Amino acid sequence: MTTMLWMAVVATTLGTLLMRMAPLIWMRRRLAERQTEDSVEPMPQWLSVLGPLMIAAVLGVSLVPAQPSIASWSATGVGVLATLAVWYRTRSLGWPVAAGVAAYGLTLVLAGSL
Repeated sequence: MTTMLWMAVVATTLGTLLMRMAPLIWMRRRLAERQTEDSVEPMPQWLSVLGPLMIAAVLGVSLVPAQPSIASWSATGVGVLATLAVWYRTRSLGWPVAAGVAAYGLTLVLAGSL
């Protein structure tokens, strides 16, 4: 692997670690301070919204193809539809993701062979 790839892996790792640890450490310190004052306030509103916002950001980035073309946009659309259809049927997490990835890959393979 090249040096640039290793740097990207390390940056991604550190970014993921910081996104997960910073709110945890901040909240632990806040709760520790509140315990000494004999009053515990509820969790701040922004902290409860942080997780869904990160998921929405990842979803938004994932929906835009890296190299926009008719084949990649079609594969993205078919993958999203397959994911939603299987989720509606099973109401689970694993099967919809597997179906979406399979539909996306199959669409790209079929589009490439045409």
